[in-house]
Amino acid sequence: MKLWRLTRAPFVALDGKGAQLYGARYAPRGVPVVSLASEVGLAVLVALRYQPKNALGDLVGIPDDFVLGWTEVDSVPERVPDRDEDTIRAFVGEWLETRRSLTCAIRSKVLPEADVIYLNPRHPDAAQVAPLTTRPFSFAECLHTPPMLDSFRGEN
Repeated sequence: MKLWRLTRAPFVALDGKGAQLYGARYAPRGVPVVSLASEVGLAVLVALRYQPKNALGDLVGIPDDFVLGWTEVDSVPERVPDRDEDTIRAFVGEWLETRRSLTCAIRSKVLPEADVIYLNPRHPDAAQVAPLTTRPFSFAECLHTPPMLDSFRGEN
């Protein structure tokens, strides 16, 4: 299965160190886990949610070292029950601790048609996962306002 990740260039390693230091939405701090997405659009939307904004909600000061990456993983993710966040966190914590599968799938709250895929870097098969193949990614280019929008706004 092809999995996607939008991250800053220094953090492309699939080692889970960021989540280990800071935690992840459904994983406890102190435990490594890698967050990926089943769809490229979900990877972009999730990363966009965490970008700095001013008081008006406009994006400001986004770093310019983002890369969009993907890898192929030979794993059928274990489905995390679609319940309340505390139940999901408990399930993920136990899943990480037991190392019973390489990946698990959590229905995305941002885009429910896609999944957040957690990869357990402590699982024995994690060593066989290929590093991310990456390309530069720019939020400025992705979110630029097309010239035709002015005509929709009646500005021409």
